[in-house]
Amino acid sequence: MIHVGDPAAELHYTVGMTDSFRADIAAVHDIPGIREMLEQVCTLTGMGFAAVARVTGERWVACQVLDKIEFGLHPGDELEIKTTICDEIRASGKGVFIDHVGSDPHWRTHPVPALYGFESYVSLPIVLEDGSFFGTLCAIDPAQRTRSLAEVVGQLQEFARTIGQALDGLRRVPA
Repeated sequence: MIHVGDPAAELHYTVGMTDSFRADIAAVHDIPGIREMLEQVCTLTGMGFAAVARVTGERWVACQVLDKIEFGLHPGDELEIKTTICDEIRASGKGVFIDHVGSDPHWRTHPVPALYGFESYVSLPIVLEDGSFFGTLCAIDPAQRTRSLAEVVGQLQEFARTIGQALDGLRRVPA
């Protein structure tokens, strides 16, 4: 791992990261109010980790992170794409909401929650104006939810839409 740029921004770049991924990380970092949005995601869901990730068929890269549970990821860090539920969201285009992994017949046997040690999870696709998939807005926590995530789906979808619109706006602004 190579740390590059403004130390206050906590941007990390993996060796071999393309300029495209660097630009995507910087663009998410530049979205007005992005940290506050992640804070609101944590508050609404009761989870301690929230992130915006750039997700492709080959890579999962954290663009912006709020980590209150010491999960250990920073902007620019990568997870192996096949070890993420975000890869499934990229393929399906649908969000995933898990209140309690241990009580869900599908998710309790899924390898990803066991790998990362979470009991609650939410992830929504971030789609750009042209319909292309950018990545996900996701949150995790090692504890199960006592309040159903279904209660906050609309608000979380609005955050994902807002992020997509902001990215479109930033891409239209000349450098």
